[in-house]
Amino acid sequence: MSSVDVGAPEGPSRLRVPASWTEATAAWFTAAIAENCPGAAVESAVLVEQDDGTNRRARFDLTYSAGSGPSRVFLKAEGVHREVHARNGNLFNEPELFASGVPIPVDHPRSYRVIIDRPGLDYVIIMEDVTGRGADPRDSTRPMTVDQVANGLRGLARLHSRYWGFSAATEPRLAWVQTWAPTEGFQAGLRTYTPAGLARGAGSLPAAVTARGGDAHVDLWARYVATLGREPVTLLHADAHIGNTYVLPGDEVGFLDWQVLRRGAWPQDVGYFLVGSLTIEDRRRAEADLLREYLAALDVPEETRPTLDDAWLRYRASASYGLTIWLSTLGTDGYQRREVSTALAERFAAAFVDLDAEQALAAIER
Repeated sequence: MSSVDVGAPEGPSRLRVPASWTEATAAWFTAAIAENCPGAAVESAVLVEQDDGTNRRARFDLTYSAGSGPSRVFLKAEGVHREVHARNGNLFNEPELFASGVPIPVDHPRSYRVIIDRPGLDYVIIMEDVTGRGADPRDSTRPMTVDQVANGLRGLARLHSRYWGFSAATEPRLAWVQTWAPTEGFQAGLRTYTPAGLARGAGSLPAAVTARGGDAHVDLWARYVATLGREPVTLLHADAHIGNTYVLPGDEVGFLDWQVLRRGAWPQDVGYFLVGSLTIEDRRRAEADLLREYLAALDVPEETRPTLDDAWLRYRASASYGLTIWLSTLGTDGYQRREVSTALAERFAAAFVDLDAEQALAAIER
């Protein structure tokens, strides 16, 4: 009998849901959605898609013998990089967030159940398949329009406003969230792969970028991340590149994959999303207006509200983050398709030069 490995129901052993139907599978899915769909009893499930890559993912179509619930669910579990994600501090962030029940005031997949297996470095999240709402998942090969990015920034502003200045004392359900810091665990992978990314992108990246070695780029990344713990901090998606987004009918933007979630300063989300989601030409034309859109949507105490000049400076510096992340990703095999990584490395490299990100970072550090 074929099966799909979707994570751990409890304890260290991983759950394997049969791809063909059994009563045990029906009971498992019924229990998984019962809390959010009272009275629903799953009658059948059909595995329609499976992907065992960076994470393990599967889609099941469901029918019901009683009550009602989602017609399709998306299951996500940890993949082959569990040790890397544990070292980076990213392994359990997304399941912890969905399990916490805190409000997330930006469009995101609804979570039905979360199961965490800490000894096995594993988890499974049973969540909404957002394509059922007409969501169009994006990546760098399909950039957004300026209006779509404006909607995404307004969503991020809602998220940031809700958790502006939060701490373990003010949000005890989020006491586990780490404050951004340039940890050695995070830097280790960047230092390993950034040189290869520079070599692979040599023909399409500006000389001001390729003239630096991999360690020099990671050093800039670390300096930038070290500024993100300064007050005021908020709850960050922290991995808001276009590949973790979708566009809904009406051009509302939603955010997937909250695995890098952090406590930190707003520009990391804003710069990472804005620069990576637009073509270079659209970013150059619209970035100043888009930053104003974000600031106008930010509902925070006046004494902590960023001024336009300070926001522009911090936005400029944020290109230091995205550039190193995507140079490193370009230097790997299997994390992202080469064309996806190349496009994002090119966008962040252009922004790094256009915005003189290194000078902006130095000004922030003073």
